[in-house]
Amino acid sequence: MGEMSWVGKKIHLYNVTMGLYMLDWWERCLFNILVLILLWFICLNGSRYATDVFESPPEGKDYGW
Repeated sequence: MGEMSWVGKKIHLYNVTMGLYMLDWWERCLFNILVLILLWFICLNGSRYATDVFESPPEGKDYGW
C-alpha cells in the first residue's frame, strides 16, 4: 500500500471510525452529504445564537434583570 499522506490518513480514520468502509460508494456519499448538512445547520444556528447573545440590548429597553 505504501506511505499515506496526512490527509489520506485522516480520511481513512474517518471511514474506519464511522464504519463507512463497509458501505458502497453511493451510501458513503449520501452519509457524507447528511453530515455536511448537519454541520451547516449547527454552524448557521450557532452563529445566529451568538449574534443574539452578544448583541447589546437597545438603549432605553428594560428587560427587568
